[in-house]
Amino acid sequence: MSSSQCFENAPTLSSTCGAGTVQEFGGLQTYVTGSSHSKLAILLLSDGFGYEAPNFRKLADKVAAAGFFVVVPDFFHGDPVTDLNDPKFDRDTWMKAHNTDEGFEDAKPVIEALKSKGFSAIGAAGFCWGAMVLVKLASSTDLQAAVLLHPGRITEDEINNVKIPISILGAEIDHSSPPERMKQFGKNLSEKSEFDSFVKIYPGVAHGWTVRYNVEDESAVKSAEEAHLDMLNWFTKYVK
Repeated sequence: MSSSQCFENAPTLSSTCGAGTVQEFGGLQTYVTGSSHSKLAILLLSDGFGYEAPNFRKLADKVAAAGFFVVVPDFFHGDPVTDLNDPKFDRDTWMKAHNTDEGFEDAKPVIEALKSKGFSAIGAAGFCWGAMVLVKLASSTDLQAAVLLHPGRITEDEINNVKIPISILGAEIDHSSPPERMKQFGKNLSEKSEFDSFVKIYPGVAHGWTVRYNVEDESAVKSAEEAHLDMLNWFTKYVK
């Protein structure tokens, strides 16, 4: 997450949006949605705009409606990217304060909390910054499946360390994760016979298209919903 695209189409954050509730979960303030009676859980890791983005919470509710218990933690501890026009905001300083290694450590107690509550299978999806955290988490078998959506800059070594079924959904127009690089990751992953993998590049869309789309743009909504369905299909197949 170091391209200017990672900060484009900023959402208007809302602490009250969504059908779920905010509660402490795994030591973090977390948007929680879906039935606690489900035995299947999904962890969503946001982009830099955090867990109060309306489209992001709407997606969490959509995943919950498919039968999953969904948790969306505030990995930025109340300090998401908000006003890019603020002269006091410095992208590099923010990234240092919220590095992905810290996110990786913060995610572990959330996963343990889900396990302690009796969820038998856990999947996760990461978006931009969140995908850079999730690829690290995918190096163990604590999760049953992972989906990376328009990831920030992840490395070949991180991909080669993946140990669970993983899907990478990329944009045709993406400076952080260009299609050629995503396709190369797909080739690397396809050589691993012990788990399934999938890479798809969506035409005509740019980095962030799955959660930072204009709700009044029919074409943008359609492209986002296609990715949402692919993500859900992956979870349905492997988180069970």
